[in-house]
Amino acid sequence: MTSAPVITSLLDTDLYKFTMWQAMLHRFPQTQAEYSFHSRRPGVYPLAELKDEVERELDHLCGLSFRADELAWLGAWRFIKSDFIDFLRIFRFQRDFITVRAVGSELEIVARGPQVHVMAFEIFVLAIVNELYFRRFPAAPAQAEGRRRLAAKIEQLREFEREPPRRHPFEMFDFGLRRRWSGAWQREVVDALRRELPQFFKGTSNVLLAKDLGLVPIGTMAHEYLQSFQALDVRLRDSQRAALESWVQEYRGDLGIALTDVIGMDAFLADFDLYFAKLFDGLRHDSGDPVVWGEKALAHYEKLRIDAHTKRLVFSDGLDIATALQLYRHFADRTQLGFGIGTHLSNDMGQKQLHIVMKLTRVNDQPVAKLSDSPGKTMCDDQTFLAYLRQVFGVKPPTP
Repeated sequence: MTSAPVITSLLDTDLYKFTMWQAMLHRFPQTQAEYSFHSRRPGVYPLAELKDEVERELDHLCGLSFRADELAWLGAWRFIKSDFIDFLRIFRFQRDFITVRAVGSELEIVARGPQVHVMAFEIFVLAIVNELYFRRFPAAPAQAEGRRRLAAKIEQLREFEREPPRRHPFEMFDFGLRRRWSGAWQREVVDALRRELPQFFKGTSNVLLAKDLGLVPIGTMAHEYLQSFQALDVRLRDSQRAALESWVQEYRGDLGIALTDVIGMDAFLADFDLYFAKLFDGLRHDSGDPVVWGEKALAHYEKLRIDAHTKRLVFSDGLDIATALQLYRHFADRTQLGFGIGTHLSNDMGQKQLHIVMKLTRVNDQPVAKLSDSPGKTMCDDQTFLAYLRQVFGVKPPTP
């Protein structure tokens, strides 16, 4: 019996894919790029066994196109431009731009071609591999456990609601698409949170679910956007500032949360001067100690004499409900906050999880890198470039 396809709509991806996609289409449509799939926990499962199924899912993905109602919904958002909608109207993934190989027990998946034609593969590939993996196991006990845990999370937040109010409200979002247990399960979770906790649950990064469930789509930029500028026509030292400036010119006040950990928080703040600090609404944390990061952000705003109550810190690194509440209690009287919770919402089923990524590794045949604030999250296929990047930005290599 043939299973239903994992992906049935091209809206079933994260909002920041569309926002970065539009920015790159308008400013650097000729850029060539390479994205590589990687398992951060090799050996959890012989992913090579999924190769044939992944190939079939990609064949199906490349046959999809955006529907008229989907484009009408996207085009209604003021930050999405009409020419981008025209581009999406004729867009199809090209199968020649993505390859799948079995290398030992692991999968090698590489998307290579014009960046505006390959950058959107990432989220779909991760959702496909993850769901195919979990289809290997009995569904009923996992769903029963997932529902039990979801009910406990809802009760945990209802209990939290009895605490004395703080200056800024607790707001959380679903960021769980890329490592979800299944598309149907993510929909069930998001719908339950929408119904049961509207006072806390404010949106999802999943554009399809936002459309179908009447939620706000959440997202601005990811690492690949800032990484791309490391190989574009600017000095490497100026790459972060050039990326932020290009974003400001593209969105002119919309989508104002900047990601800080492409070269590390300290290097980011060195570039995030008064101009950017006033133009951007806030910052997103995705690696390193979140309390240390938040304190650095607030100190930076104070040094620039910016009222932190007018800004927002968004936390999105491996959060669970307990950690989000702990961070909220620490910062809620000093600044606005948001919590993007991923796997803990979309894949907390009592089963062993994969930890897979698909990252930008080369642009215009030059290496690019992410210098994470967390050990194990740095990703680059060229150690010479990685060392040079550290030197240029004054980032010390990690202590062995």
